[in-house]
Amino acid sequence: MLVVMSHDATQADTDRVVTAIQALGFQARPIPSEHRMAIGVVGNDRRVEADTVEGLPGVKEVIHVSAPYKLVSREWQAHDTVVTLPNGVSIGGREVVVMAGPCGVESEAQLMETAAAVAQAGARVLRGGAFKPRTSPYSFQGMGEEGLKLLAKARDAYGLAIITEAVDPESLDLVEEYADIIQLGARNMQNFALLKRAGRARKPVMLKRGPSATLKEWLLAAEYILAEGNAKVIMCERGVRSFEDYTRNMFDLNAIPVIKQLSHLPVVGDPSHGTGRRELVGPVSKGAIAAGADGIIVEVHRDPTQAKSDGMQSLYPSQFEALMGDLRSVANGVGRSL
Repeated sequence: MLVVMSHDATQADTDRVVTAIQALGFQARPIPSEHRMAIGVVGNDRRVEADTVEGLPGVKEVIHVSAPYKLVSREWQAHDTVVTLPNGVSIGGREVVVMAGPCGVESEAQLMETAAAVAQAGARVLRGGAFKPRTSPYSFQGMGEEGLKLLAKARDAYGLAIITEAVDPESLDLVEEYADIIQLGARNMQNFALLKRAGRARKPVMLKRGPSATLKEWLLAAEYILAEGNAKVIMCERGVRSFEDYTRNMFDLNAIPVIKQLSHLPVVGDPSHGTGRRELVGPVSKGAIAAGADGIIVEVHRDPTQAKSDGMQSLYPSQFEALMGDLRSVANGVGRSL
């Protein structure tokens, strides 16, 4: 439920409504705007009767939010959320932001060479995993904090913001210290303890869609983060499982405009994990931007044949440079810039 106050409502009127909502056992979230105050009701999984508050002084109207997710919904917030990073990049505005880099941080030379290449081509955010949740316990698991230090060094050298994954509450503490965006991977989309910890973080969070998650489940996972107080959430479509085995996943292009319609949160596409095939990353990237994505995240490696993870879906630097030219044309074609 959303309680919209009159433009001339006083602070005492607002406080009175907050008290009434809390007396019902719910949380009250004041939402100030340029013209008037609104108060959101959260913590309820059932319809709240409007009679309790609609007759109070200063109340203009009461709007029932029909979706089970509230804080992330368009009903709750009509305008787009824009996440601004320390290097001045904004995700969710007119500019389409490209995030690029290796799947995993493997060495200083590998990371710095790749970072230099993607920065020169026009990427604004450097991706790279310091912690790698892998299907096999014998696969490369990442460099840990040493990898985070290398990412920070690359940021300082090339002016890129950095995004990297946290796999549990302990690693999130370290990622929050070093990174500009905390990534929560697909396998952790419904790791509720981790979602709550990310909701208490001071940094933006990018939430990847789970391999078999519905859009409703994905939005409710984001709701966990916002409910803990962190409103800087970026949604990432990275494909879901299907019966088709030619590609790694089925990249759900529909999800991008649907999430933009249902939610105010920015949406990023991940064509690397969405396809698992290097030759498909470019076409799907262009499709994602045409569908309304606020950014894409692409895997790039200086030598994909030697990559310790996801080499088959990683672009060579020269391929990434060529792709950036194509993406600029697509972005311009839909009234945006890259």
